[in-house]
Amino acid sequence: MVAFQLLTFVLGIVILIVLHELGHFIAARSLNVEVEEFGLGFPPRVTRLFRAWGTDFTLNAIPLGGFVRPKGENDSTVAGGLAAASPWVRLVVLVAGPLTNIMIGVLLGAILFYNLGKPVTNKVLIDQVADNSPAAQAGIRPGDLIVGVNGNTIDSQQKLQQIINQNLETKIILIYQRGGQTFSTTLTPRANPPEGEGAMGIRMTNPRQPISLGEAFTAGISTTYDNIRGILTIPVRMAQGQASPEEGRLVGYRGMFEIYQQVFNPLWFFMAISISLGVINLLPFPALDGGRILMTLPEILFHRRIPQNYENAINLIGFAVLLILLIYINVQDFVNPIVLPK
Repeated sequence: MVAFQLLTFVLGIVILIVLHELGHFIAARSLNVEVEEFGLGFPPRVTRLFRAWGTDFTLNAIPLGGFVRPKGENDSTVAGGLAAASPWVRLVVLVAGPLTNIMIGVLLGAILFYNLGKPVTNKVLIDQVADNSPAAQAGIRPGDLIVGVNGNTIDSQQKLQQIINQNLETKIILIYQRGGQTFSTTLTPRANPPEGEGAMGIRMTNPRQPISLGEAFTAGISTTYDNIRGILTIPVRMAQGQASPEEGRLVGYRGMFEIYQQVFNPLWFFMAISISLGVINLLPFPALDGGRILMTLPEILFHRRIPQNYENAINLIGFAVLLILLIYINVQDFVNPIVLPK
């Protein structure tokens, strides 16, 4: 099981990296910029896998990402190269990779919502029942719909939780539906349940109903927007004490794999990772796409280009810092493993 999870995890991450670089590649080739190398991992090169469309597709030694090396990337004197192209061409090529990841996030979100349907938030469905819990002893089963408690209609998880919290150690009358029939039972919510269990010993969710393809894409766009906003605002929320340092911690491959092992649906995980990959690459840090994009703006806005030797030096330093940071993050996953909620 773990071996299969590891295989699908590695395959999924590789696909997301390839798609990111493919975005750069397609944009460059579409704008008549030759691409000399399409690399998986960072140099030194291990082997050339094959050559196509005038490009070497290579496997490299440091498995922490990937890259596309356009012709004349750092030399504006190379005719037909990226650095010699107009700032608008460079901007499109640089944006294409992160934008591809964000679009993949929307697509995965749409697929996920189309397959799962949308939650019916005014109904409460029992997802799990703990053994020997009050709910289990009262005959409650996964798949039951809770419709009433002590004469109160239940139209949200929050309302059920509120009523239960008000009646700890007090016998309650629970009304539920199963197979189209309505039943009632009694149980006593616990004030001090075992760790990992609630007062009744249930895990709640909402039933889901099918949605159209258009609604699924709308949900995918909305979820992608929420993910992007969450990534960009987490430093502010941490500063305000609304998010813990653990929540804002960067994780490497081991940390991501541990999270992957606990997610309810792999599509959700890869959607979030793809969006994160797109957003992080747009950050204005040297060597990242966002840093290179930032260096094209003076030429677009003021028609004055940053000298090529300065730009190359900044990107080289940025790449070295980025590589050290990636190694540090991945080492931290082993030295100080992430703590996942139970």
